[in-house]
Amino acid sequence: MNIADLYSKPAVYLTVAALLLAIGIFGLVRRRTLVGMLISGEIIFAAAALNFMTVGHFFADAAVGQIFVLFIMGLAAAEVAIALSIVIAVYRNYHSIKTAELTELKG
Repeated sequence: MNIADLYSKPAVYLTVAALLLAIGIFGLVRRRTLVGMLISGEIIFAAAALNFMTVGHFFADAAVGQIFVLFIMGLAAAEVAIALSIVIAVYRNYHSIKTAELTELKG
């Protein structure tokens, strides 16, 4: 089997996207800091973007997948900007970004 044949199958890309999704969900559950959770969320966004690109390339018009990925990238950039400002505000008030030490935020 030629390595170029491997890149022409959608199952490879969908498997990598599923692996990224699993890593991102594991990171959200396992990480104890807000920054680690933010990075895990970005990995989940990357998995969704890879899914859209794969489906767009192999099963539909490639431009449709690329447009969806541009929207995902814009959403991810806005999410990072807002989340980092919240993390900075939490750190200034509580002098920690560990989720276990933020007990006053419980409702």
